[in-house]
Amino acid sequence: MNPNRHRRQLIAAGTLLALVRPAAATPERLAQAIAAYTGNTPAKTGRVAFEIAQLIDNGNAVPVTIRVDSPMTAQDHVTDIAIFNEKNPEVDVIRCTLGPRAGRAQVSTRIRLATSQKLTAVAKLSDGSCWQQTVDVIVTLAACIEGEAP
Repeated sequence: MNPNRHRRQLIAAGTLLALVRPAAATPERLAQAIAAYTGNTPAKTGRVAFEIAQLIDNGNAVPVTIRVDSPMTAQDHVTDIAIFNEKNPEVDVIRCTLGPRAGRAQVSTRIRLATSQKLTAVAKLSDGSCWQQTVDVIVTLAACIEGEAP
């Protein structure tokens, strides 16, 4: 095999890889995803506590906990909790279903963050109401993409 041809193929492939980037969500897509999740029920601010570091040095595995103020009784409980993000390729991060037997309205996980962005946690309650909390996080080392388009 001609070594120069192989080198040119690698350079061409590298150029192609440098130009292809994952699609990022937008604030509009974030709002649409939340509206679809809540069934266009306006989400009120409050009752949801978002535990996540405000400054993240590595976006590969970011610990996050969502707590919702709820008695978790058969008559009054959280039915769903979801986390949405503004700039990752997919707007939905996680969706969880709960019931009164869960005991407490809390979920914990680790998520990947592509870059600094807004995260929104939304909780749906058994009475049909929706509650949310939004936080801004700063990621110093991206997990999904390296830098942003100019």
